[in-house]
Amino acid sequence: MPSRRKSMMFASAFLTSICSFVIVCLVLATKNWISSEIYYTILNSTGKTTITYGLFDGVCSSMQNDLDTPQFFFQVADMENTKVRTVNIVVIILLVFILLSSLLSSGFTFYNAISNPYQTFLGPVGVYVWNSISCICSLLALILFAVNVEVNDLSFELTVQHCSWLEGYTKSIQTNAYGYSYWIIFLIVFFAAATVIIMVFYQHARYSKRKEQEKPIENAPKDGILF
Repeated sequence: MPSRRKSMMFASAFLTSICSFVIVCLVLATKNWISSEIYYTILNSTGKTTITYGLFDGVCSSMQNDLDTPQFFFQVADMENTKVRTVNIVVIILLVFILLSSLLSSGFTFYNAISNPYQTFLGPVGVYVWNSISCICSLLALILFAVNVEVNDLSFELTVQHCSWLEGYTKSIQTNAYGYSYWIIFLIVFFAAATVIIMVFYQHARYSKRKEQEKPIENAPKDGILF
């Protein structure tokens, strides 16, 4: 049976891994990644388009001469721009990797919380690997999505393609506001790092205990020797 300390530390790592798993599911399921406002001109009139979307779908609406147009729902995957669509797919793949690595980290930590850990990939080493993958993929997903928005002008591409009532307009100003679906990816990094830190403390305590047991007998207390 595992010691109480080991069970508690691996159980704590299991909870942080589960938190990462839940958050990445939330990130994939929600569409509040970014909201952009695009101000435009058509002939002598001005207007504004508001577009909010995630990795899979979104919605856009427009206002021209104080008149609102109906909201239009669209699929992000239907983008015609190959480069922009490819980056979006890469972000999705990275999040799927995070999902799998968080799930595996949860499995490893749960298994070790109720049994003796192996000095193999099923033990702390495996936890390090999967959580490192989660951290790296999370940061890459954040960077690539921001690059797609700011450099590849993702919001404008989606507006041109899906807000068809605005054909012939000229963009003047665009503002981007990243939503909670984007920012909570940092929580995945936080929980993955917390899991690794717990494993480091566990291995440090285990190493210290082993060294304590390996002390020469001459360093032992005299009453212990007499006994």
